[in-house]
Amino acid sequence: MLNIAFVGAGSVEFTRQLLRDILSFPELGGVRLALHDIDPERLRVAEGLARLTAEEHGAKPVITTSLDRRRTLDGADVVVNMVAVGGHAATLKDFEVAAGFGVRQTIGDTLGIGGIFRALRTFPLLDGLAADILAVCPDAWLLNYTNPMAMNLQYLAAVAPKVKAVGLCHSVYWTVRDLSELVGVPFEEIDFLSAGVNHQAWVLAWEHQGRDLYPALDAAIDADPELRRRVRVDMYRHLGRYPTETSEHSSEYVPWYLRDDAEIERLRIPVGDYVQISAANLAEYERVRDCLARGEHPSPREDEDAVEYAPQVIHSLATGERRTIQITTPNTGLITNLPAGAAVEVPATLDRTGVHPHHVGALPPQLAALNRNFLNVVELTVAAAVEGDPAHVRHAAMCDPSTAATLPVERIWALCDALTEAHGTALPPALRSKTPPGKRSATPRSDAPSGDASPIATRNDTPPSTPSNTSPTAPRGAAPPTAPRGDAPPATPRGEASPGTPRGGASPAAPQDDARGSD
Repeated sequence: MLNIAFVGAGSVEFTRQLLRDILSFPELGGVRLALHDIDPERLRVAEGLARLTAEEHGAKPVITTSLDRRRTLDGADVVVNMVAVGGHAATLKDFEVAAGFGVRQTIGDTLGIGGIFRALRTFPLLDGLAADILAVCPDAWLLNYTNPMAMNLQYLAAVAPKVKAVGLCHSVYWTVRDLSELVGVPFEEIDFLSAGVNHQAWVLAWEHQGRDLYPALDAAIDADPELRRRVRVDMYRHLGRYPTETSEHSSEYVPWYLRDDAEIERLRIPVGDYVQISAANLAEYERVRDCLARGEHPSPREDEDAVEYAPQVIHSLATGERRTIQITTPNTGLITNLPAGAAVEVPATLDRTGVHPHHVGALPPQLAALNRNFLNVVELTVAAAVEGDPAHVRHAAMCDPSTAATLPVERIWALCDALTEAHGTALPPALRSKTPPGKRSATPRSDAPSGDASPIATRNDTPPSTPSNTSPTAPRGAAPPTAPRGDAPPATPRGEASPGTPRGGASPAAPQDDARGSD
């Protein structure tokens, strides 16, 4: 039976959801669940939830806990990473320091100044986690939920290419499901193709029994003018394809919205939204902890409706059932007009032998251009850590679309200095110093790991010129790569799913800042 290790199990809300989905499969009722966190109290709460969840499902897993990460990972077949380094306190620093410079953020966990510094304080954790995996479970699959996804996966590919790392995020699933609901078509009956980068991918094709569903979405948006008051719809009308991440997220990755008061009003952008989400997660942890202490059942929140990919990966590894999901993985020719080695999000087939990404081909040029802007920031942030060059932190911020649209260069460097001071020892040692302009960047070390190293992580067993076979198992996400219509003129608006509560990476269901600290 599979051994599954959870790193950051103290993120109890997310741990509960994963355990619920894993133990709902009868074939996984006897798995070994090894839970790790650096906070003893949170680890006890996670254990209590695990045992309660097992009882609810009539499952009999072997549950162990440890404050020692390497001991937890010993012999693991699957490692699930959901650590948020620094927790709620670090999130507040990202938002408050940036706000002091006039930089607005909504989520701050993927790109922008918040994403850059979240990555820099996460990379040391990934160094230790990768070393432990290679030492005690070198064949394990690392399923990463920790943001910023693209930066973390690209960093792992650079420094530990032998780790079989896969990035998982449910934003594409919820986007397509909600869009299908909006046009009145059962999600289980649709076919779609999505690709790009995590939190900035695109619904390239979306069909029901061979019928393009975008015209139906056009009609829905025409009938509801409030849907046009969303960032995703605005982007869609001008770019021709629907973004897969929430409007809150999407507003941060382009230069057009957060700098403008009128646009914030017109598109109802909730500046600072993640601060409230993070605080709500912290409050939910405290509620669950107190319920367990009183011997009460901590019932799930009303909005807890996540469907996660990690349990599907685990089930396919155990049973061989083929299914298709979305993953983040290094670009080994999967998207031909995005940089080689960059962390991209594409469909992948799951089976008993692992995770197999699909060749997508070229994105429509306007979408690839935006993704390359995104990936420039990713590349420079990773380079800062790999090369130990603090100037590249500033270069990443200079290239960030939203930050660069808000501040002049000198203020961008000053903001990076302020956040470097605020996060202090949470950052890699080489990146803790202020770097005045005019100092030349260090020459890359000849022994520095290369981002082009071939990733064992997700084997692309299909030649780049041939699309992989896809599975009809939901989520079906596998329209032929010839289907994308990204060059179609964006004359007609196409709709916005679920304009209310944000889903995807911003969802309270995601691994959030209630996982304190790092290893």
